Amino acid sequence: MTLAPVDALAGFDRSRGSGPLAGVDEAGRGALAGPVVAAAVVCEPGEELGRVRDSKLVPEKEREELYERIVRAAGAWCVGIVGPDEIDRTNILLATMCAMKQAVAGLGMRPGLVLVDGNRLPEIACPAEAVTGGDRKSFVIAAASIVAKVTRDRIMRERDRDYPGYGFRQHKGYGTAAHRRAIAELGLSALHRRSFRTGDGV
Repeated sequence: MTLAPVDALAGFDRSRGSGPLAGVDEAGRGALAGPVVAAAVVCEPGEELGRVRDSKLVPEKEREELYERIVRAAGAWCVGIVGPDEIDRTNILLATMCAMKQAVAGLGMRPGLVLVDGNRLPEIACPAEAVTGGDRKSFVIAAASIVAKVTRDRIMRERDRDYPGYGFRQHKGYGTAAHRRAIAELGLSALHRRSFRTGDGV
């Protein structure tokens, strides 16, 4: 699949602000356990980033390689992380918006325009456009999707050591059959979102 180059994107009004273009996407919104992670990335397409696309379409090993290339090439990048306690205290939508806001605020620059995957926008102090299916339409959102996904996967692999038996290294907290069986056998861990239906009656 060929992603549209940044300058070829239709329907995004860049006249509202001058400055770099940033992309924002999240990972982990639908998981049963772990944080939701958002990434904001300012990055131009280039030859070494030619394989950048929606993170869901990229094998794990290649995502890791592309992550390293993206963060080297980026003019700025940042991640925002909101944990399960905050997700349960508010809700997953507000937690996702909070993570996105953190990520944009941490760029250390004011983008001229922020393209956000999805149909909602976080409260940020710069021009922004919501792009439904943006991780398949925009290079810079696709780059953010990879940074968010790899960051979250690394967190979940690390937490697998703290919570053995759940299989976080394999499923990263998503609701696979193996994960639901582990919850039924072990109960909920501190990493689980208690406001989500986990299959154990919660």
